[in-house]
Amino acid sequence: MKNIFNQMHSVEILNRINNLSTNSQPQWGKMNVAQMLAHCSLFQDVATGNASTKRSWLGIIIGKFVKPIFYNDKPLAHNMSTIPTILIVNEKDFETEKENLKQKIIILQNNGPEQCTTQTHPFFGRLTSEQWGKGLYKHLDHHLKQFGV
Repeated sequence: MKNIFNQMHSVEILNRINNLSTNSQPQWGKMNVAQMLAHCSLFQDVATGNASTKRSWLGIIIGKFVKPIFYNDKPLAHNMSTIPTILIVNEKDFETEKENLKQKIIILQNNGPEQCTTQTHPFFGRLTSEQWGKGLYKHLDHHLKQFGV
């Protein structure tokens, strides 16, 4: 499984982001490309502790039992629900969101996995830095595939 903390894997993600354009259309889902980039950027903030979200009651009950879906080798399902606080519905500027996300990935890579060890996922709960790294890669990969890159 690929991991965002592996430099080769983060460079691959950055290159795929660079292949997006304002004309990129989703193959599923409701977000446009700028909203997707903003959503992914906010999720990076959740992982690093720069944004906080409360655990959902459903996550508290079943999160620890299903958390391998976040970091296993199986692709995420299309149109699965998202964390309400990082659901983007307002319009965003594509170039701004693209650069924000790229910078957050670079900072995440430079700071290393230790920055994620104390963060709790709002649904899955406590994750190791390795689980965060795999899950962050998987989440980005999911959304980049959503837009055909």
